[in-house]
Amino acid sequence: MPSLSRPRRLLCIPFALLLVLALAADCGKEGGRLKIGEYGSLTGDKATFGTSTHHGVEMALDEANAAGGVGGMPLTVIVEDDQGRPEEAATAVNKLIVQDRVLAVLGEVASSNSLAAAPICQEHKVPMITPSSTNPAVTEVGDYIFRICFIDPFQGTVMARFARESLAYTRVAVLRDVKSDYSVGLAGFFMAEFTRQGGTITGDESYQQGDVDFKAPLTALMAGKPEALYVPGYYTEVGLIARQARELGYTGPLLGGDGWDSPKLTEIAGGALDGSFLSNHYSVEDTSPVVQNFVSSYRLRYGEAPDAMAALGYDAMRLLVSCLKQLHTEDAEALAALAGGDAAAQGAARARLRTLIAATQGFPGVTGEITLDEARNARKPAVVLEVQGGQLRYRERIGG
Repeated sequence: MPSLSRPRRLLCIPFALLLVLALAADCGKEGGRLKIGEYGSLTGDKATFGTSTHHGVEMALDEANAAGGVGGMPLTVIVEDDQGRPEEAATAVNKLIVQDRVLAVLGEVASSNSLAAAPICQEHKVPMITPSSTNPAVTEVGDYIFRICFIDPFQGTVMARFARESLAYTRVAVLRDVKSDYSVGLAGFFMAEFTRQGGTITGDESYQQGDVDFKAPLTALMAGKPEALYVPGYYTEVGLIARQARELGYTGPLLGGDGWDSPKLTEIAGGALDGSFLSNHYSVEDTSPVVQNFVSSYRLRYGEAPDAMAALGYDAMRLLVSCLKQLHTEDAEALAALAGGDAAAQGAARARLRTLIAATQGFPGVTGEITLDEARNARKPAVVLEVQGGQLRYRERIGG
C-alpha cells in the first residue's frame, strides 16, 4: 500500500498546481481588459438615441482594439439599458461602478437620465462623459462629470438668433415638455435670447412626455398668430405635434433642437415638418474628410447614415481612448491599475484619468474640434438643419 499511495500524491500535486495556474491565467486575462461602462436608452420611447449612440461607441471601440488597444490591453464596453427612465439610469450606473468596476462611464443622451446617474459617478469618483446631454446642470454635479457637446444656453441662443436674423421673425410661440429638464431649459434660454433681440413670445404652453393629444395647447398658441412654433422636445412627441398643428391649420415652421434628430422623426411626422428647422451638432453633408470618412464607415457597417447621436458617441469613445493612451504614456502602472488593481490603486488612477480628460484641448472630433472649458463643457459651433422631404439638410453654421 505505501508503494501505491506515494505515486498518487505525486500525481495530485501537479494537477492542483495546474488548476491554480489556469485560474490565475483567467483572472489575469480579465484583469488585462480595460472595462468601460455605457448606459443608454436602448429600449423605450427614446430608443433610437441609445441605439445610435451605442453604434458610435461600438465603432470607435472596434477601431481602437484593431489598432492594439491601449498599452497592449484590449478595451471592452459593458452596456446597460436604462429604458429611457431616470431611475433605471441610476440603477444601471450603480451596477457598472460597484459590480463591474468600470474605469469610466459613457452616457446618457437625455439630460434627466444623466442627472440621475451623474451623482453616483461623482460619489464614487468615476469619470463620466456624456456624449449629448445639453442641460447645464449635468456637469455642475461635480468635477468627474464631462460632456463633449455644446450646452443649452448656447443651443437656445443659436435658434433664437436664427429665428430673428436669418428668418426675420418677430413673433414666436413656445411649446415645452414640463417633465423634461432638457426641454424646459432649452425653452427658457430661447425665450430669453429671442426677447433680448426684440422679438415677442406670443404664447408659452406645455405638455408631458407620453402625451398623444396636443390640440388644446396648440389651439391656445395659434390664437396668438405666431410666425413660428419653438418645440424643444424629443422626436416622439414632436412628430405628433407637427401633424396635429397642420390639422389645425397652422402653416408656419416648427423650430427645435437636437432632440429632434432621429430617423423616426419624419416617420411619425410624415411631411408635416417640411420647412421646419432644428439646431444640431453636425451634418452628414459636411464635406470635411473627418466627417465623410466617418459617414462612409458608418454606412458600410450599419447600412444607414449616422445621426448626431452616433457621431457624438463615436467622439466620446475616441476621446476617452486618447486619454487612456496618454495615461499609459505617462504612467503605465496607473493604466494597469485601471485594468485590475486594488480599490486604492484604481481610485488614484481614475483621478489621473479625470485630470487628463479635463485638460482636453483641440481634440479632432467628427462633431467639431473639442476643447473642454473650466466647467468641463465643450466649446463648439452648432449647425442649423432644415427638414426637406424627410431629410435633414444643412442650412448654416452658427457660433464656435
